[in-house]
Amino acid sequence: MYALVDGNNFYVSCERVFAPRLEGRPVVVLSNNDGCLISRSAEAKALGLKMGEPYHLVRPLLEQHRVQVFSSNYALYGDMSRRVVQVLSHFAAGVEVYSIDEAFLDFRGMNLLAPNLMAYGQRVQRTVRQHTGIPTCVGIAPTKTLAKLANRLADKHGEHKVLVLETPAQWEAALAQAPVESIWGVGRRYARKLREMNISTGAELAALPEAWLRRHLGGVVGQRLWRELHGQPCLEWNPAEWDEDDHLQPSTAHRHSLTCTRSFGRPQHEAAALAEAVATFAAKAAEKLRRHGLAAHVVTVLLGTDKHAADAGPKTFTTVVSLPTGTNDLGELTRAALRGLRQLRRTGVAYYRAGVLFSGLEPAGQGQLGLFSGTAAEQQRSHRLMMTVDSLNARFGRQLVRLAAAGVAKNRVGQPQQPAWAGRAAHRSPLYTTAWKDLWTV
Repeated sequence: MYALVDGNNFYVSCERVFAPRLEGRPVVVLSNNDGCLISRSAEAKALGLKMGEPYHLVRPLLEQHRVQVFSSNYALYGDMSRRVVQVLSHFAAGVEVYSIDEAFLDFRGMNLLAPNLMAYGQRVQRTVRQHTGIPTCVGIAPTKTLAKLANRLADKHGEHKVLVLETPAQWEAALAQAPVESIWGVGRRYARKLREMNISTGAELAALPEAWLRRHLGGVVGQRLWRELHGQPCLEWNPAEWDEDDHLQPSTAHRHSLTCTRSFGRPQHEAAALAEAVATFAAKAAEKLRRHGLAAHVVTVLLGTDKHAADAGPKTFTTVVSLPTGTNDLGELTRAALRGLRQLRRTGVAYYRAGVLFSGLEPAGQGQLGLFSGTAAEQQRSHRLMMTVDSLNARFGRQLVRLAAAGVAKNRVGQPQQPAWAGRAAHRSPLYTTAWKDLWTV
């Protein structure tokens, strides 16, 4: 058996943990650059606010109903997610972090420890709420696909929001309630194809022969889906891993790339501002590489123009820089990213967003040395330098020690100021759990 634990309206719930007065009030969280709605409380949904609606279009409605608005605060949400996963790790033999607000629990072989799965799921839910303040839904079933379905239905399943699909009769009844497009693994294209064939529910899909799904839904992918819907686990299990600080982190075994992209607060023309942004994004992505013990062979730089402009043609432009050997050295990766930026940028063009993506990943320190790359001693020196930089930044504040290419802008009194390319975040809450200056004072 597997359980899927999902944080309810997770970003909103994180904000409410530190602002209990907002319980029962409509709350929304905005995307990067205060662009659109990405999380809504139940009260906000009841007002008719839709996921992804542009903030500037719904602002009059938000003000009319006195909806509390927050800019996204991913440092807070990421840390709260880590805390939830730490609690979940006490309830199962394994935890797989699926996303920032979802995690699978491995309940296989726990019959003696948890003979009553409904009661055990409620205990998980209560403990997460007690230790972190985050409300959750829990879906329990024999496969990850059915657990995902149980989780979705649990939101409508009474006060406790826990649903167990333990027998064929139970999951067949649940599939009958589920539109075919809500089944995990049925994408938009397949959903449209199935609807055209008058297959509209999960039960109708599961009733088809296994060979039919294999033929019409992507070969082995369709076959796995059929078996998952019939209680036969087929999907891989990727357990989270403990890091050196005894924190659970998502598994890196199947990670293919790492990225950092942002929209700008206002369009950028100047080469210097774009270079600062790209260097900053490269530093953040490189920090992730080192945290996961990975090195990258390929650096992709992207620039985006106004996607709402009337003129035809592409709105996102990319270039790829290949490295002779895999690395997570901040200097090497930043130099490669800036080289890509110089190839990509066009004079006089206004850019609205930029990003850096690292791919061709391999475990750090295991790559073969190139003919013209640094010696083993030089690589050791680079490794020690990066460890020192990460240690200082972890102790005194992220990006405190950085390359000059990432910018050192200060105001008239010598205090750091927001760079010209920084996104809008007019409603961001404090970093309650990750910054000393934002700790609550009692």
